[in-house]
Amino acid sequence: QVQLVESGGGLVQAGGSLRLSCAASRNIFSISTMGWYRQAPRKEREWVAHIRSGGSTNYVDSVKGRFTISRDNTENTVHLRMNSLKPEDTAVYYCYATSPQSMGVKWFWGQGTQVNVSS
Repeated sequence: QVQLVESGGGLVQAGGSLRLSCAASRNIFSISTMGWYRQAPRKEREWVAHIRSGGSTNYVDSVKGRFTISRDNTENTVHLRMNSLKPEDTAVYYCYATSPQSMGVKWFWGQGTQVNVSS
């Protein structure tokens, strides 16, 4: 069953912008944190940003000032607005959601969406 569905990826020229979205199924109970990882060719998977249920955010240093993460708690949707894109932002972006449960924290993942930034 697909429980996180991503959209918004595509091809953009350097300096341009994209907004990624990730919608969680309503049958995921009590989501805590939502965020994004990315994986570029020939590089390790990298955490990008997250937003907690109360609205606090954190970012990897390389995207600070350029990316903005936000969420709609009612809709269980997270967004990543990416401005001033650089070729090094090219990657597959994966959203995630965490859900605290009695036996531990469960992680849910999106299918990935490709972001290509041309120079």
